Amino acid sequence: MLELHLHQKAFINKFIAKSKFYEKASLSSKLQSDFTSKIQKITWKYKLAEDTIGISKTDKVTEIQIFEIELKEQTIPKNILKIIDKAIPYQILYIFSYKDKFAYGITLKENNVAQNYYFSEWNTTPQFDFTGIDLEKVYQKLIKSFITNEAKNETDFKTSIDLDQQIKNLEKEIEALNNKIKKEKQFNLKVDMNKSLLKKTKQLQCIKETKE
Repeated sequence: MLELHLHQKAFINKFIAKSKFYEKASLSSKLQSDFTSKIQKITWKYKLAEDTIGISKTDKVTEIQIFEIELKEQTIPKNILKIIDKAIPYQILYIFSYKDKFAYGITLKENNVAQNYYFSEWNTTPQFDFTGIDLEKVYQKLIKSFITNEAKNETDFKTSIDLDQQIKNLEKEIEALNNKIKKEKQFNLKVDMNKSLLKKTKQLQCIKETKE
């Protein structure tokens, strides 16, 4: 697992009881059960703030928390992350561990509302950079470290995020069309779907070629 090389002042290493999240939200019995069945332990590992790493806060990003979540199975429970993000009014970088395996995730959060999630592959470490002129820039760089397609080359953060989503959407649509074409028996429907597939494939290729 990655050694984060953060200042000792940022190191918290404090266990957080799962019940703390029950108190913050009115959870269904199923969600409470998910907390118990899917999560072994939650640890607040680091706090990135002005007083811990000496980087100025902004109106949008006052602190960045780093949580380690020890899992009971090798599946990241996104429904539980949404509850944690709702309860914690800061941006969060996640470290997931399951036995000898690890992964990372981060929430794209705006106005304390989770907009999207980014995850690494298991046993793959993004190239994190914890430097920046302010915490907002640090946060943006952390998110961009999860982007592996051509969108990572964009210097403007919003443009990079929008392009990444556009590429992912097209890739999903292409995969879905390929699956439908394989199953479709009617020739005329296959022809129509192949036309759509060709169009979307060209769109994706054009985006990638112009952003390389």
